[in-house]
Amino acid sequence: MSKEFRELLRKVGSGPHTSKNLTREESARAMELMLTQEATPAQIGAFLIAHRIKRPTGTELAGMLDAFEQWGPKIPALSSGQTVIVLSQPYDGRDRTCPLGPLTALVLATAGCPVIQHGGDRMPTKEGIPLVELWEGLGVNWRSPSLLAIQDILEKTNVGFVYLPKYFPEAQKLVIYREEIGKRPPLATLELIWVPYAGKHHVVPGFVHPPTENMIAEALSLRGVSTFTTVKGLEGSCDLPQERTAIIGLYDLTKAENALTRLRLHAADFGLGGKNPVWTNLVDYLELAQATLNGEQTPLRSALIWNSAFYLWQHTDAPNLETAIAKAEKLIDDGLVKQQWDRLQLYAK
Repeated sequence: MSKEFRELLRKVGSGPHTSKNLTREESARAMELMLTQEATPAQIGAFLIAHRIKRPTGTELAGMLDAFEQWGPKIPALSSGQTVIVLSQPYDGRDRTCPLGPLTALVLATAGCPVIQHGGDRMPTKEGIPLVELWEGLGVNWRSPSLLAIQDILEKTNVGFVYLPKYFPEAQKLVIYREEIGKRPPLATLELIWVPYAGKHHVVPGFVHPPTENMIAEALSLRGVSTFTTVKGLEGSCDLPQERTAIIGLYDLTKAENALTRLRLHAADFGLGGKNPVWTNLVDYLELAQATLNGEQTPLRSALIWNSAFYLWQHTDAPNLETAIAKAEKLIDDGLVKQQWDRLQLYAK
């Protein structure tokens, strides 16, 4: 038993009237004691559920990120110094709508925008389809390359991925607690803003509830991250919805005023409305993906163009969303995204 951790647990687990928020330093130490397993399983489980009930603060998330920074892996920076887009997705996956992240990464990579994703295997409590399985279905293996190899793949294809069980086993050991406590702990929010990359980056976390967005913004601000994007996306991801308003936050904390630009975008206004494709199974998804990247008019096409166009607008020289939509369509219809996919399969196999 860790007496030090017991005191931190006592602060967050004392109930609605007497519990206290941890300082950034205390939160970092609590995370470190969990990652190193110096805290016992009973203590870790109690902390995670107590912290969920109390609700984490942005300061506490910043401290947890400090610990992840110390203990977690980092892909070495690109030699070009180019900014990498980190498309963050919930680790517990998707089970209602088709994930757009891997295909969006291919579109952005084709346009010259490097993209990194990260995640693990099937994860409680949702047990949805994880990114690594989607990539495997697309013929791309992210489970075995070294970090230096991933950097090389990123240099050559503009796509990289960090597989949690291989590169961050300390964090992987905490996954079991999600199943045992039956609730998503604050770690699930932490994963959306963690960046396993050593160079310049722009992180895009998704969120469901407005308080989570505020917490994310506070944590990133405390960590010295000046620009980032938040998306009220599909199932907590950063995939833009088609059938409802896409609520987006463009943050630039270098500005003394108007540091947040709030966008409310309607896919229907750009001819891309409709229902987001429903998730059924991996086989169906891969058939849709193959047909879509071959330029066919599939149920996935408009969702992919809508999502990809937003990021092309924000991270390329496209002057407006209409131009970015046309650019996404052309990249797909000219077969360039399919070529990028084929190239990635050669390097990450």
